[in-house]
Amino acid sequence: MKKHPPFYMLITFICIISILYALSNIVIVDPGAEAFLSHKTDLTRELKPQIWLTVMYMHSAFACVAMASGLINMSTRWYERRRRFHRMNGYVYVSSVFLVVLTSGYMAPYATGGKISSMGFNLLNILWLVVTATALVHIWKKRMIQHRHWMIRSYAFCFTNALIHLFTFVLHQVIGIAYVTSYTIGLYGAIVLLIAASEVIVRVEKRPFL
Repeated sequence: MKKHPPFYMLITFICIISILYALSNIVIVDPGAEAFLSHKTDLTRELKPQIWLTVMYMHSAFACVAMASGLINMSTRWYERRRRFHRMNGYVYVSSVFLVVLTSGYMAPYATGGKISSMGFNLLNILWLVVTATALVHIWKKRMIQHRHWMIRSYAFCFTNALIHLFTFVLHQVIGIAYVTSYTIGLYGAIVLLIAASEVIVRVEKRPFL
């Protein structure tokens, strides 16, 4: 049986860790998001914790679905053997991305870091929708290579939350920068890094290695 390339296995490992981290955080570590909400100060809009928490749960759930379904569809092995499933799973991914963006749009005005972070999340939402829509247009026009490349760009954004928290941890816990500042830097740093990483993958991919 042909094995998946090492790079795909690395992405799979990162994906599993990211999903487990997200689920454990909202179910075990901080189910009420009290620690996270404590950093949301000087908000210009009144935050209703119960509504925000419900939307956050939906956001996290659909983000995990998008990450998992996207991982499966990035595999050329799965595509070659189960093309109908690949197509159906692709729509699951696109629907999940839309719902992640929709819920993120609600939470953006309450983002940790205020207006600057809010603008960052809105930018991210627009970019993710445009990139994913572009991938859809290419597959509808039977442009397989272009579709794959734009899906790689889209899938990269699934790791935004994990990367934000990683940046925030390093900047706040290790370097000692204030949490809110660390979070804001982490947000923009994650966007830039994920865009750059996906472009590198697209440009060096002479043969599928996912």
